[in-house]
Amino acid sequence: MTETEPRLERYSRQFRLPQVGEAGQRRLLDSRVLIVGLGGLGSPVAMYLAAAGVGHLVLSDFDRVDVTNLQRQIVHRTADLGELKAHSARRTLRGIDPRLRVDALDYVLEGQELETQVQAADVVVDCTDNFPTRFELNRAAFTAGTPLVSGAAIRWEGQVATFDPRRADSPCYQCLYRDEGVEAATCAAEGVMAPVVGVIGSIQAVEVIHRILGTSEGLCGRVLLYDALAPVWHVVRLPKDPACPVCGGGR
Repeated sequence: MTETEPRLERYSRQFRLPQVGEAGQRRLLDSRVLIVGLGGLGSPVAMYLAAAGVGHLVLSDFDRVDVTNLQRQIVHRTADLGELKAHSARRTLRGIDPRLRVDALDYVLEGQELETQVQAADVVVDCTDNFPTRFELNRAAFTAGTPLVSGAAIRWEGQVATFDPRRADSPCYQCLYRDEGVEAATCAAEGVMAPVVGVIGSIQAVEVIHRILGTSEGLCGRVLLYDALAPVWHVVRLPKDPACPVCGGGR
């Protein structure tokens, strides 16, 4: 038995899928994903990608675990209160699979280092909660040609979209939100239902796997909207904006 075969046995239920197979599972093990934000969305994203066998996860979050986080940020535990989220999350993910490589960046990721990390990743996952960071991630991902999976959740609603600059027809995040001065609603002010972030984060994880394996176009060029109160799902087409200041002729 080779060194990787015992690891592959762990994922046997996954690579039985014809769209995955042993070759696809090895591709996941060889992939690198940057997750920015280890809160309500980043928690399920990180845990499901770790469980699915993404071999190298880079976690970026400068915040510390607060008691109000524990209602929905399932990668953290009561014992982690006061600890840096990047370290708390790394410990949980290593508990899922000690052989995974997990890097914890416990500071603000910006400037040249952000560009370097985005360039090194196969996929970037936006699990942040503010527009300035989302816009910065979008610009870095577009410049690097790295797919970006973006999620958001508030109250009883959530949304997911995927932006793939490798495709000429793909929009970017700023095709969806043009105004860089807009302020995002916050969970602290508006509230959020705990399982909603789990639903949205899980879909983000699926989108990451699609980008790595090429199994589906997924949500590229579309926005998936979820209303948990109704409950109902909507899919909205998002065309590339020719006047977008990032990916269009407005640059």
